[in-house]
Amino acid sequence: MSDDAAAPWLIVGLGNPGPEYAGNRHNIGFMVADLLAERIGGKFKAHKARAQVVEGRMGPPGPANRRVVLAKPMTYMNLSGGPVTALRDFYKVPLDRIVTVHDELDIDYPTLRLKLGGGDNGHNGLKSMTKSMGADYHRVRCGIGRPPGRMQVADFVLKDFSSTERKELDWFVDRAADAVECLIQEGLERAQSAYNS
Repeated sequence: MSDDAAAPWLIVGLGNPGPEYAGNRHNIGFMVADLLAERIGGKFKAHKARAQVVEGRMGPPGPANRRVVLAKPMTYMNLSGGPVTALRDFYKVPLDRIVTVHDELDIDYPTLRLKLGGGDNGHNGLKSMTKSMGADYHRVRCGIGRPPGRMQVADFVLKDFSSTERKELDWFVDRAADAVECLIQEGLERAQSAYNS
């Protein structure tokens, strides 16, 4: 963990901007960021880093209370690295205090996995971030499963959750938000043992 005690945590929900993408599988990161903003009582505002941000505090009063910046890059997914790097520099956030929430094809829906660092597994948002600043940031990976039959991956991630999936979506987004809170308050190992299913 960084010793820079004053630095906030930067929590980045990945997605594509615009109402036509809002319910897409690829936008689960935005959904989690929106819920976290609601929990800390903040509203997203435009930031010069081509992102929307909310600044606030997360966690109970006392030592586990953390300063956080929630962010939704407003570029498209494959350009997420630019805004995230600009926010990192603006808020002086060490890499190990950056948490990315994103969809993950190789994990079944609705399963969560948390980890630090690693590859991008073909995810364009992660690819862009890693290229901009290295891979050693935290990931909260929200499983969406693989496309059925011969459906192309790009078509699958840009489709809305199915009606069956939507029955569990609120629960899944809620659980992912809990996992983010646990990660920044209690550390990766505690969060993994509680949420990696």
